[in-house]
Order: sequence, then structure tokens, then C-alpha cells
Amino acid sequence: MTDTPVLPAAVLTRYSPAVALTMAAIGFMQILDSAIINTSLPTMARAFGVAPIDLSLAVTAYVLAAAAASPLANWLSDRFGARDVLVAALAAFTLSSVWCALCQTLPELIVARVVQGVGGALLLPVGTAVVMRRAARADFVRATALMVWPALMAPIVGPVLGGFITEHLSWRWNFWLNLPLGICGLLAILKLVPNERGDDVRRLDVVGFLLCAASLTALLAGFQRSAEAGGERIVALAMIGLGGLLGVAAVRHLRRHPEPLLSLAALSRPSLGYAFHPGGLYRVLFSAAPFLLPLWFQLGFGLSPAAAGLWVLVYFVGNLGIKFITTPLMRRFGFRSVLVGDGVLVALSMVACALVGSLDRPFVVVVILLFAGSVRSVQLTTLTTLAFADVPGAERGNASNLIAMMQQATQAAGVAVAAFSLSALQIAMGRDDIGLPELQGTFWIMAVLALAGAIAALRVPDAFGREVSGAGGR
Repeated sequence: MTDTPVLPAAVLTRYSPAVALTMAAIGFMQILDSAIINTSLPTMARAFGVAPIDLSLAVTAYVLAAAAASPLANWLSDRFGARDVLVAALAAFTLSSVWCALCQTLPELIVARVVQGVGGALLLPVGTAVVMRRAARADFVRATALMVWPALMAPIVGPVLGGFITEHLSWRWNFWLNLPLGICGLLAILKLVPNERGDDVRRLDVVGFLLCAASLTALLAGFQRSAEAGGERIVALAMIGLGGLLGVAAVRHLRRHPEPLLSLAALSRPSLGYAFHPGGLYRVLFSAAPFLLPLWFQLGFGLSPAAAGLWVLVYFVGNLGIKFITTPLMRRFGFRSVLVGDGVLVALSMVACALVGSLDRPFVVVVILLFAGSVRSVQLTTLTTLAFADVPGAERGNASNLIAMMQQATQAAGVAVAAFSLSALQIAMGRDDIGLPELQGTFWIMAVLALAGAIAALRVPDAFGREVSGAGGR
């Protein structure tokens, strides 16, 4: 069939900004959905007649379903074609959003969120692979610039939009919003994305899938529960340990299997190694911010949730505001210099937060938040661009899948690290409640992690990835 070509490993079709923008818009819809539902949880809980903590099961259901399904993304794309998988995944995500809007009970909502999570799990890795597999290395910076903006902008728009819709319309309209967005995305995919299949169509590695899915699910469930106290934390640690053991078993299986679910060959590429370390360390650090910053303003300075949200908004504005000079920075200095230099700035931004003792000088706090958000944006964009720098086209599907799985784990781990730090400092200080001292101490811990990441980035060769970044070509 002419619309389902099987591309040889060495063949790269032309990079399309329209395809990259389509995938970015779909990613924006996903992140926006998560940001919106968090804002609506109390109102939804009242509608279902349950406690807000019970409704958190709907959030957990999405995360765990996505974790279980994500290892299948690359295999499904190779087997059925990228366009068909994207259409099926986006249709599942959109229709399950409509289902969520129509739900009358909490169990029904949880089932709908599971379906939504499965669809969402396939969109990011398959969409990223479509864009990066079709891009020459010289196009990586432009492609990444388009692909990263949803993660920077959606956290700004989501809480504000979700709060407005919930207050003036209904929480159900937060889910109805995905219907027109999903239809537009489906039309764009059908028009722009070719149904390319991989050149290595293989049978499903069932054991590999079960090991990967079980490992990710156990890890994420453990990380999510690690913020609980008492016996719940013991259960969480046990789940994290189980997830780690299953992960080791999964890696051993994938390395030995003749046709593994996920080839680990891409991990031998230096660029992907750098994306995992120090990249994974920074993603843990940055994933803690949406959890830590609201607590900083509410528990540390006694602000209301609404007022804290406005302060956190400043941080995400910094994320987006610096976006326009990130590419020139990479082209001027190269990957290594940006990763190391910006890593030090990330550490300094954490130190600045730790030194804030009051909100008596709000202008200073605004500057600190803008600075912290800006250096976060630079680091994430650079790491994302670097990840594919020396990965051949034939391996980019697997690489995209591996990176997506790593991102899932580090996002959950970020909250766990911050929660552990706060709890440990509370016990060490002998205090009954978490307050400003514990939060300041946690910022110091984050600064140490950022500095460790900057030191780890020193192992990136100075000339590495110049074909991608354009450094040295002036």
C-alpha cells in the first residue's frame, strides 16, 4: 500500500514543521487536561458525593494506566503504522474525555480515566518519534523548539482556564473541551502524518511487555504514595523496591531476547546516555517544583491557595519567557557549556529560594521566580535537543519510547524526593508541622542535586552535537 511505506533504517524523509506543530498541539491538550483536572478536584468530589482524597484515584488511574501502556508505543507504531496508532490513541483519549464528562459515579470516572490514560500514553512517544525520525540532525533544534512549548505553556494556562470553567460553567466542560481539540487533532494527523511503519516488524514480546509495564506501574504507584505517612510510606517503599527489581529483570530480558519489545541499542549512544544522566536528575528536580512551590507560599508564608497560585504562575511565565533565546544560546555556546553553566544557575536559583525569609520585598521574589523558571526552561530544552543528537533514524522510535518512560518515572520521583526531604527535615527539626524552615532546607537539597547535575554534565565532550546545535559554525 502506498500510504503505509516501510522505511529502511538509513532513509529519512523531510522534516515537516506542520507535523511537529500538530504533535506539539496534541501534547498541549494532554498536559492541559492534567492541569485542569487538578484544579477541579474539590468541585468534582462534591458532585460525586465523595471526599477530595477519594477523587485522587481518578488522577492515579490515569497515571498508572499510562505507565502500563507506554512500553507498547514503539511496537504498535512499527506493527500498524504511526498514523494509525496516533489516530486510534487520540480517538480513545477524546472519546474517553467525553465519557468523563458524562460520568455520574466515581467508579465510572475511574474506568474512563484508565481508557484516557492508555490513549494518552501512546501519543507522546509515537508523536515524538514521527517528528524526530523525519528530521535531519540540523533540524533537531527547530523540532525541539516546537515540541517543548506545550510543557512550558500548559501549566500556565491549565489552572487559570480550569478554574474559570469550573466556576462559571461546570467541571464537566473541562472534559468537553477535549472534543473539539481532539477532532482538530485527528483531522490534522490524517492530513499530515504518513502511515510509516518500521523496517523491523516483529512478534509481540509478551514477557518484555509485562515486565516493563509491571515495573513502571509499581514504581509510579510507589512514588505517588511515598508522600503519605506511617504504614502507607512503608507500602510505598516496598512498591518502589519491587518496581526496581522488576525493572532489572526487564532490562535483562530485553538484552537477551532475540526480538525484544524495546531494543536497548539506543542506550549505547552517548547522547541518550546524557539524556538519562544528568538529564534524569534534572527532570526529578524540575518535577518537584509544581509540588514544592505551592507549599512554599501556603505553608511557608501563610497565603491562600488562590494567592499561592498567582505566585507560582510567575515561575511558569519565566519558563515560557526565556524560550526565544534558548536556541541562540545552544548555537552560541554548544551543549556542554549550556548544560554546565545553566546547571550552576539552576543551583543558584534554588539557593535564592532558600534564602527568602518573607514576602516583604515582593519584587525580589518575582525576580527569583522568573530566574528559576527561565533556567529550568533552558536546561530542559537543551537536554531534549541533545537526546537524539547521535541516534540514527532507525533507532529513534525506541529512543523516543525509552525517554517517555524515563520522563514518567522522573515526574513521579520528583514529588517523592521533595516529600521525603520535607518529612525528614521535619523529623530532624522536631517540629509538629511543615513550615518555612523545612521548605528552605528542601531548596538547599535541590540546589545540591542541581550542582551534582552540572558536575555530571562535564563529561559531555566540548564538541559533542555541534551538527545539531550549530555551535562553532559562526
